[in-house]
Amino acid sequence: MQESSIERYLTQRVKALGGRAYKFVSPGNAGVPDRLVCFPGGHACFVELKAPGKKPRPLQVAAQEQLRRLGFAVETIDCKEQVDGFLDYIRYQWGVPE
Repeated sequence: MQESSIERYLTQRVKALGGRAYKFVSPGNAGVPDRLVCFPGGHACFVELKAPGKKPRPLQVAAQEQLRRLGFAVETIDCKEQVDGFLDYIRYQWGVPE
């Protein structure tokens, strides 16, 4: 499975829950997560997507830690099952309806 199919699955599932999964690019800031996922109620999370079994590069880990220190939620996802688990957690934690 390719990273692009996991990314497509994430964006479709987020949209079905009434949210948006914006492609996130920040020129001059290498290593930022792939998506900024926003849900009703003002909830947001950064998501780094990887091909199955792949890990974030050191620069990506550093960018994720920087965002976490600022108080943002950051997830790394490498399969569709993790997308489902992430969204289950979001629905529970943030009260996002199905």
